[in-house]
Amino acid sequence: MNWHKTTLEISSRYKGHHDITETVRSQLRDWAVQEGMCFLFLPHTSASLVVSENWDPTARADLEGPDDATSHIRAMLTDTSLTVPVDDGDLSLGTWQGIYIFEHRARPHRRNVLMRVLSVE
Repeated sequence: MNWHKTTLEISSRYKGHHDITETVRSQLRDWAVQEGMCFLFLPHTSASLVVSENWDPTARADLEGPDDATSHIRAMLTDTSLTVPVDDGDLSLGTWQGIYIFEHRARPHRRNVLMRVLSVE
């Protein structure tokens, strides 16, 4: 087993969802992790980490509109940490899922996401 760690620096320019899925995937590729667990932690009190829909490009607008915002928000119950399995070199997310920083403040912020991966060789 190997333990990998880094801090991802993310710029949140506005209140709402900021997709970090590709940033996390890119780091996994850099480390050449094939199997393991990815742990993400956001050490901030005015933002959250969430798994939300990212397949449909209009899904983010649902969160602020009358369509199905309440169901998306209830599904999230925001937190500051996530654990996602890694299989075959990729995050084991569902077809419709992506990883987001959910910024709760309107003004821009620099957010840090602590990324830790335990890889099984």
